[in-house]
Amino acid sequence: MSTLKDLLTNDMRTALKARDELTTSTLRMALAAIGTAEVAGTAKRELSDDEVLAVLTKEAKKRREAATAFADAGRAEQAQRERAEGQVLDRYLPKQLSDDDLAELVASALHAGGFGGRNQMGPAMKAAQAAVDGRAEGGRVAAEVRRQLGAG
Repeated sequence: MSTLKDLLTNDMRTALKARDELTTSTLRMALAAIGTAEVAGTAKRELSDDEVLAVLTKEAKKRREAATAFADAGRAEQAQRERAEGQVLDRYLPKQLSDDDLAELVASALHAGGFGGRNQMGPAMKAAQAAVDGRAEGGRVAAEVRRQLGAG
């Protein structure tokens, strides 16, 4: 079992004993998503910490999108719940890059790869995503790559 999955399981048990309903339900949901990912494919397998992190990132993104949708629909209580669940998941995710740090990392990745035009968006995105290493959402990275390739 991965150490991140162990940490999630132990934290869920601790929250359960403390009667912290929000943390318990959020971590249960995250562990269920991890379990689903483990059985996806032809055979059940244990996920690595990086794969568990990818599942948590996806779940956190779902919470942000749901919070926005609920807020737009005038359902403030549900939006607040989704935001709170997102904050629980954020405890287990790497710290997100600031806009300046993201721009700097993307610029160095584009320079190192010699990317200079919009026609190289795919390879440039691949290089930028590798440099960012999950510390920023794909949409933010894509916007920055587009901005820099357009200026370059």
